[in-house]
Amino acid sequence: MSRNFRNLLVTGGAGFMGSNFIRFVLKKTSFPGRIINLDKLTYAGDPANLADLEEEERAGRYRLEVGDIIERDLVDRIFREEEIDCVVHFAAESHVDRSIAAASDFAETNMVGTLTLLEAAREAWGGRRDVLFHQISTDEVFGSCPEGSEFRESDRYNPSSPYAASKAGADHLVRAFGHTHDLPYTITHACNNYGPRQTPEKLIPLVITRLAAGEKIPVYGTGENVREWIFVEDHSRAVWTVVTEGVVGESYNVGTGERISNLEVIRRLGREVARRTDRPKDYFEELITFVADRPGHDRRYALSSEKIRTGLGWRPAYST
Repeated sequence: MSRNFRNLLVTGGAGFMGSNFIRFVLKKTSFPGRIINLDKLTYAGDPANLADLEEEERAGRYRLEVGDIIERDLVDRIFREEEIDCVVHFAAESHVDRSIAAASDFAETNMVGTLTLLEAAREAWGGRRDVLFHQISTDEVFGSCPEGSEFRESDRYNPSSPYAASKAGADHLVRAFGHTHDLPYTITHACNNYGPRQTPEKLIPLVITRLAAGEKIPVYGTGENVREWIFVEDHSRAVWTVVTEGVVGESYNVGTGERISNLEVIRRLGREVARRTDRPKDYFEELITFVADRPGHDRRYALSSEKIRTGLGWRPAYST
């Protein structure tokens, strides 16, 4: 049976994935309720990402609340005043390179922030079963995947970076609150997203920007690290499917099965930019610059998405 919510709290909704999710729910589903977007508006969050929701804002269906998820008084007030019955928790520090340089920021936001939300939800909801806390997680919590295999939801966590470790810790907190306090929850593990309004430091927008400008493109190691990719709207639809139809207390992998090396991503983008700008088809090759690999760099990510496909009927609509 599909679950129906009235008041969604979406954390980190001004960021890339969060803003695409909010837009998807308000414009492409039959959701009749309201969305409160709690975002700190760091470098990764921009209200302009949702500038096209003026009509929904005027109608009282969407509101941005600027603030930090670690502020318990703020989170408590939002739960109380907005009568929140579902949390979709996107807010996170997510750039691996930044986590290597400043791990404490990741621990604070990703773990303490998640704990703050869970405590507020537990207090506000009591023993209600018509509510849900949905945790947005990542394939990186499983670590590097051996060649020829795929990670399933039940596989052991083995994070390699401070970012992945902080997300793993947040996932464990969510499960602990489900087990100890009977808090209804679901979790999704997503592969690499791409699409409109993505933060410029991420691989695809970074490469496109440098290709267009004719600037050097730094590539870690040999560039053979393999990633699985999904268009952000497909991810949004998967999250909404789990939020409304997923089994409480379960986690779901969200992937496409399309896995390519970072170097091949760059070359595909290079060929497309060349085609669109009438440049020689291999002009970008001289821009590729191999640099020292980053510490703890996972070799390969690969998810089995059989559970969400067979159990909930989700399929990606876009191919990489």
